[in-house]
Amino acid sequence: MFKKLQRHWGVTGFQVLLILLTFALGGSLCGYAGRKLLGFTGLDKGAVWVVLYIILITILWPLCVLLISIPLGQFGFFKKYVAKLIRKLFGKKQLPASKQQSPMPNNTGSVNIAIFASGRGDNAKKIIEYFSSSQKTTVALIVCNKPNAGVMQIASANNIPSLLIEREIFFNGNGYLSQLQQHKIDFIVLAGFLWKMPTSLLSSYQKKIINIHPALLPKFGGKGMYGHYVHEAVIAAKETQSGITIHYVDEVYDHGEIIFQVTCPITAEETPLTLATKIQALEHLHFATTIASVLPNQR
Repeated sequence: MFKKLQRHWGVTGFQVLLILLTFALGGSLCGYAGRKLLGFTGLDKGAVWVVLYIILITILWPLCVLLISIPLGQFGFFKKYVAKLIRKLFGKKQLPASKQQSPMPNNTGSVNIAIFASGRGDNAKKIIEYFSSSQKTTVALIVCNKPNAGVMQIASANNIPSLLIEREIFFNGNGYLSQLQQHKIDFIVLAGFLWKMPTSLLSSYQKKIINIHPALLPKFGGKGMYGHYVHEAVIAAKETQSGITIHYVDEVYDHGEIIFQVTCPITAEETPLTLATKIQALEHLHFATTIASVLPNQR
């Protein structure tokens, strides 16, 4: 759980301890302040007292945690946390899937691709190189959920706009659909992107989002099956071959319609590292060409 919180919040282990301490001390201060304030009313503890107490601590809690976060050096984190909480409670409600906006029409004649990635961006780099001289397809946006990911540097080096996204807005907002519309994105490619696609994007980009998986689906797919975890599972299962799967994305991890698969043999001496090298070679060889094969203007 501790490591999950560290990954979820994007902080160090020591910061997780400080954040949890802030939550605890802020909650205690909130409860104490609420009881003290109610003491001035002269009310006996009863139904009215309980209702007023709940209202008070609901109002006081953000103020208390922000106050406690200052001496603990976590004010920046809690300022964003409280702001997200307020947006979630009082922000605009997400439209039902039937009323989601479609991407703005792109009248340039070129298909604009957004690449979503969470890591170094090796596949993203190969895709950018492949389409760099194309008159029909443009990599128009790099979307990433980690500020220090290598793919952000690749975007900068290639003068491609980038969009850094936050979990709360991605899943509980509109999935950054408005930003994708601003860049006139026609097609989405997931190249090592670890978050599940929200309904807002799935409904707006039906059969226009594809993903690459480092195994032969439907085996070794699902939540948590990425990177070395996949290769370890494949070898542990004593498979004689592995490969890559490129598929359309739906509401289930690694489940959508398969577009392309190619295999590679697994030797008796195979390790997750050597298998990863084989898989990466297949990805670099086939991903960009498969993307081109499903784009309407390339056919």
